[in-house]
Amino acid sequence: MAPASEASDLATTAFRPHRVVVLALDGLLPFELGIPHRIFGRPRDTEGRLLYEVVTCSVRPPGPVDTDADFAIHVPNGPEALATADTVIVPASYELGPVFEKGVLTPELAAALAHIRPGTRLASICTGVYVLAAAGLLDGRPATTHWADAERFQELFPQIEVDADVLFIDDGDVLTSAGVAAGIDLCLHMVRRDHGTAVANDVARRTVVPPHRDGGQAQYIHRPVPDPQVATTTAARTWALARLHEPIQLRDMAEQEAMSVRTFTRRFREEVGISPGQWLTQQRIERARHLLESTDLSMDQVATDAGFGTAQSMRQHLQTALGVTPTGYRRTFRTGATAATAATGANGGSEPDRTTADSDRHGTIGALN
Repeated sequence: MAPASEASDLATTAFRPHRVVVLALDGLLPFELGIPHRIFGRPRDTEGRLLYEVVTCSVRPPGPVDTDADFAIHVPNGPEALATADTVIVPASYELGPVFEKGVLTPELAAALAHIRPGTRLASICTGVYVLAAAGLLDGRPATTHWADAERFQELFPQIEVDADVLFIDDGDVLTSAGVAAGIDLCLHMVRRDHGTAVANDVARRTVVPPHRDGGQAQYIHRPVPDPQVATTTAARTWALARLHEPIQLRDMAEQEAMSVRTFTRRFREEVGISPGQWLTQQRIERARHLLESTDLSMDQVATDAGFGTAQSMRQHLQTALGVTPTGYRRTFRTGATAATAATGANGGSEPDRTTADSDRHGTIGALN
């Protein structure tokens, strides 16, 4: 048996942060380029070690890359950095040329992408999805992009299942997000998938953003703005969140705002982007996830506290929304996430089961009714 000091040295040597390589293309949006660095640059393990290493590269040798602003940025790495990535992220660019116009890669971009190793996790923010699509990496898969580009994207790539209503889509080894700030939602989701809700929530708090946004990007599509003088549904949501363990009827929530059920339902959809029933299910699933990760409560106790009533009901909801059973979720995000934190952190976390109803992977947990 190796001495304790030698075992400690081996454990230290074995640790390697998950390497995220961000591909900076001409015409990029500085805000979106900064998202991966901000989100993945924060998580640490219990020993204070960064769980991710984030680097930026270009399709050319190190040098300046133009942005859509009045400044360029210096990118220190060439395309060879893509060969070292565990995850590659492609932010949006306004100068994609034939990629955007015809759906084909430039020789320079194709050569850069050829460096990516098989099995590398891929992600795009906003119109960065055009790069993945032009490379044939999204054929037959679901994907999303900014709602304003969705129709054109679908026409250019009919072989892709485009969903313009969601904030992001997780299809296992390839993830896509809607426009701009949805990149934050996507990156937080990847942290949550890799290391659990507690780590992702801590990053969200430090970034001063919600750990999970209700609804999808449908709520951001232009529509008549509600009269600001009309009452909102905020009080009803606050009231419901304090009573998730109790039976809650739609009329109960409407009464908190002194509205009819019909008016309340319409107003709720205008503000949140989903129905009250969908939102309530989301909150109960989030509550169950938290309890499964952070407590030793039995499945029956978790189901009761989260408002599902029975363990069987909770199992059905989590299986539909997350593609995994409560037991499997606890095993992955409690013991599994802890082990990943202490080990290499290099495999991107457990790949979730793929189910077409897995709305958490689509950025809107539990759209069930």
